[in-house]
Amino acid sequence: MLTKRIIPCLDVDGGRVVKGVSFVEHRDAGDPAALAAAYNEQGADELIFLDITASADQRDTMVKVVEAVSEQVFIPLSVGGGLRTVDDMYRMLRAGADKVGINTAAVARPQLIAEGARRFGSQCIVLSIDAKRVSAGDLAQKGDGDLALDASSRWMVKTYTGRGGGRPTGIDALKWAQRGVQLGAGEILLNSIDEDGRQAGYDLELLRTVSDAVPVPVIASGGAGELEHLYEAISRGHADAVLAASIFHFGKFTIRQAKEYLRERGVPVRLPV
Repeated sequence: MLTKRIIPCLDVDGGRVVKGVSFVEHRDAGDPAALAAAYNEQGADELIFLDITASADQRDTMVKVVEAVSEQVFIPLSVGGGLRTVDDMYRMLRAGADKVGINTAAVARPQLIAEGARRFGSQCIVLSIDAKRVSAGDLAQKGDGDLALDASSRWMVKTYTGRGGGRPTGIDALKWAQRGVQLGAGEILLNSIDEDGRQAGYDLELLRTVSDAVPVPVIASGGAGELEHLYEAISRGHADAVLAASIFHFGKFTIRQAKEYLRERGVPVRLPV
């Protein structure tokens, strides 16, 4: 069985790591390069860097900050936020990223996924999906086409989530995940807007639904507050990796503690040296 990955996430706004609740009310969590170095030393399997306001502010990802982070880590680094073209992806890979995450731009132009996969390989393309549970009002504003919400839809994709909680798209999150993989995404970063930052556990139904429907790894994101939540995301949500921020940034748990907890419960992990 493949080992399960523990992935700290650096949500960066204005050059600082921040953490909010449901993508709003952010508080400062530290310097991205310093945190990256600490997580590398602790034995994290990967690191995800998200410039969370780049798309909403219509600007490029902060290359200098990415370079500073990449200099501190010797583990795979994924970078997302504000990537709109294949050239943007290339710039991040040259700055030290191993993978690139796309979200808002991919929703606006799905062919961007295919273009990135053709040039860099599917293993480099992470489709980030910000999903929120569907309400009656969402169904009234559903989008057009075969990705649109319907009576069976349970989660909707939102974009521009770095500012004010994002914009509704009318797109079914499950359908979008499947389409993204068909276009060439090699991994799904699945963010629950409802659970983000609440530390009450991941949306296990969302995780399991998407994980069981796509043939690529799914990273659980949004809701980790206890080590038990990481285990549940893997055992019940069928996630291939678990992303967490608050529990690591503010010192509640270390990467080693998380991995030892999972190993004790039979989850295969790579323990720090």
